[in-house]
Amino acid sequence: MFPADSPWNQDVSALPVHPSSAAIIANIQAHGETTIKADFGSNPAYGIPFSVVPAGQARLPINYTAYGDESDAGPFPIPLTSVIEGGNDHHVLVVEQGSCHLFELYHSVRSGLGWSADSGAIFDLSTNALRPRGWTSGDQAGLPILAGLARYDEVAAGEIHHALRVTFNHTQNGFIAPATHPGGDADSTAPAMGLRLRLRADFNLSGYTGQARVILTALKRYGLIVADTGSNWFISGGTDARWNDDDLQQIARIAGTSFEAVYTGDVQR
Repeated sequence: MFPADSPWNQDVSALPVHPSSAAIIANIQAHGETTIKADFGSNPAYGIPFSVVPAGQARLPINYTAYGDESDAGPFPIPLTSVIEGGNDHHVLVVEQGSCHLFELYHSVRSGLGWSADSGAIFDLSTNALRPRGWTSGDQAGLPILAGLARYDEVAAGEIHHALRVTFNHTQNGFIAPATHPGGDADSTAPAMGLRLRLRADFNLSGYTGQARVILTALKRYGLIVADTGSNWFISGGTDARWNDDDLQQIARIAGTSFEAVYTGDVQR
């Protein structure tokens, strides 16, 4: 997804460590879970579902109930049969063939012949265009959700070629591009939206196998992008019954202190 030079597809393994990395990691560790977690698995109640619809899919009206002034106007080609994410966020993610556009909704509910949602966004997957400055999306950071999911098909193929989405409990009221919208707290050492983190180069992967090994390899090369305020160190993946939960459970023993923040730009407010 997105051009080869997109920040999502950027190899960050050789980028400089953020000058405040130690303070940022300490702040994260002080505000919730201290080990990372794959927030997806074989149970269809977990993970974030997504679907692909054909070109010409009927477009349905969208009624925004909270952040309409920061949302893209409907209608969207999201069928009423689309799967809604479980939990609290109720995201709906759809890619339209032909146009190669991604449509995402947040706090979605079916409403008559269309949808109601707190917010919604459209992304052209062939460009690096960002949301308008200060706008959210289906995620607090104003980022696309689908681009940051660990997807079963790519893990099964042996490689992930992009950064992964992560949430933290306590986030800074600032953002780093490609994010366009801030987190929530006036705390300069909390992670800002769009902050990039990577698994340290000296972390030994030799004891990890299967799906976990593929994901951890990607975390060294492409890292994580802070996308939303939520549970600490929760890494997002697509809903898929084929995930191997025993493999994924290996990830849960890795401490957040095994990561470092990467400098990719200054915090904006």
